[in-house]
Amino acid sequence: MAYTFPEEVLEYVLSFIYSDKDRNSVSMVCKSWYEIERWCRRRIFVGNCYAVSPRIMIRRFPEVRSVELKGKPHFADFNLVPDGWGGYVYPWIAAMARAYPWLEEIRLKRMVITDETLELISRSFKNFKVLVLSSCEGFTTDGLAAIAANCRYMRELDLGESEVEDLSGHWLSHFPDTCTSLVSLNISCLGSEVSFSALERLVSRSPNLRSLRLNRAVPLEKLPSLLLRAPQLVELGTGAYSAELRPDVFSNLADSFSGCKQLKGLSGFWDVVPAYLPAIYSICSGITSLNLSYAATQSPDLGKLVSQCPKLQRLWVLDYIEDSGLNVLAASCKDLQELRVFPSDPFGVEPNVSMTEQGLVSVSEGCPKLQSVLYFCRRMSNAALVAIARNRPNLIRFRLCIIEPRAPDYLTLESLDTGFGAIVQQCKDLRRLSLSGLLTDRVFEYIGTHAKKLEMLSIAFAGDTDLGLHHVLSGCESLRKLEIRDSPFGDKALLANAAKLETMRSLWMSSCLVSFGACKLLGQKLPRLNVEVIDERGPPDLRPESFPVEKLYIYRTVAGPRFDMPDFVWTMDEEDAAARLA
Repeated sequence: MAYTFPEEVLEYVLSFIYSDKDRNSVSMVCKSWYEIERWCRRRIFVGNCYAVSPRIMIRRFPEVRSVELKGKPHFADFNLVPDGWGGYVYPWIAAMARAYPWLEEIRLKRMVITDETLELISRSFKNFKVLVLSSCEGFTTDGLAAIAANCRYMRELDLGESEVEDLSGHWLSHFPDTCTSLVSLNISCLGSEVSFSALERLVSRSPNLRSLRLNRAVPLEKLPSLLLRAPQLVELGTGAYSAELRPDVFSNLADSFSGCKQLKGLSGFWDVVPAYLPAIYSICSGITSLNLSYAATQSPDLGKLVSQCPKLQRLWVLDYIEDSGLNVLAASCKDLQELRVFPSDPFGVEPNVSMTEQGLVSVSEGCPKLQSVLYFCRRMSNAALVAIARNRPNLIRFRLCIIEPRAPDYLTLESLDTGFGAIVQQCKDLRRLSLSGLLTDRVFEYIGTHAKKLEMLSIAFAGDTDLGLHHVLSGCESLRKLEIRDSPFGDKALLANAAKLETMRSLWMSSCLVSFGACKLLGQKLPRLNVEVIDERGPPDLRPESFPVEKLYIYRTVAGPRFDMPDFVWTMDEEDAAARLA
């Protein structure tokens, strides 16, 4: 059957298949489908830049137009990955510059990219259109100036949460006057001022601009000027949302917002002055996404704002919203799908806001479409977790972060095993779970037994013995990423479930009880994995093999050991590594 399809027909059909998983399945039907699929694959996602080499990717897919790469492990977001660990993108860009001259899009996350690499991108790909740098580091505004100057067809420049060294605010002026193709610009992470006149000109000559996210240095008084030049915006990130209270400033702001009829997403709101929030009320009826994670304003004002947004689907907010604001959210926003509540003072000893588990229970009761939760709080109970599980069995992501490690059920002083057990038993489609609070091995038995679709699990300060980790590795059939910190899991469970690691993308363990000897055994037993010991105390072989390592990172790879390891990283089974390099 496969051989009767003309190649042109199959290529046309494949153009409608976007899922990487589905494309991979298509390529395994037969040799002819494999060949056709490899030549017509245009987009590549690499979840770990060390899982495959640029050479292998290029040989497998010679006609790629879009590449997405991830570098450092997820726990780098919590400063658990030492500086200098790796994640350097230059080898990839150098290889792609030679092989993919028509490359149009590069998306990077948690990678190190230098100005020289940005310069190489700007001069190597003549039809380059999209650069997304999420949580990246190593570059300055000089590198951005090269991108602006040389990429004539730029559609999207997104700096995400990257760390950028600001050398000059004039890099935006390097966009040529002929650049009219911009659709999305995100400079929210920049710390210094940008040339507002250059920004104004760029916005004015970009009729297709749909997303504009400004940085904190753009003053509120200048925002109306930009909005009047871009009434077609669908997504806006304001700069600083503060100014001396003046009727003319409010009037100009309200008028400019009222002209943006297509706005669906709002973010920014640094240093917010609550008196200026009503200026956006005229467009709130159409808002579906609201990111207030930088808006340090109090519950009554936040409650009034969310009550104006009946179509809201996604809300990111600080815990200043309190239980009262979440009650308003539950009553007003029936289409809510995602809620993230971040701590305003995570290191404070005493609570600075009135936010408890009851706010989340209210949202679970009032928002029937809720699927994704990230919730920081200072207390939780089994009763609340059972209620959330009962109210929202459609949850696919549930991340609970109780600020005090190993905090018990505040009502009964028992572990939270029963509550999290209810989450995994009731939420059959759960894909991502983060645990916190006082937890024993029993919760991991629940997870291994019931969380059959779970793909990513994050564990911190939890468990009693190796049995907990054994339940997870032996029971979670779909698990792809597991990250663990400060938990009493060691050698026995890892060695007993070594084969499971070959089916996963990665395992991260830090401040656990895994010995150097067990790491060496894993490296010998699992030649298709890179078993990395990360230890800043010095060479682990100078200590007894039974001594626990600081950090362990295991990931599947077809590229063999990496070549850019710093002096605090060791790959296990070096003899096998040398054989693979030969």
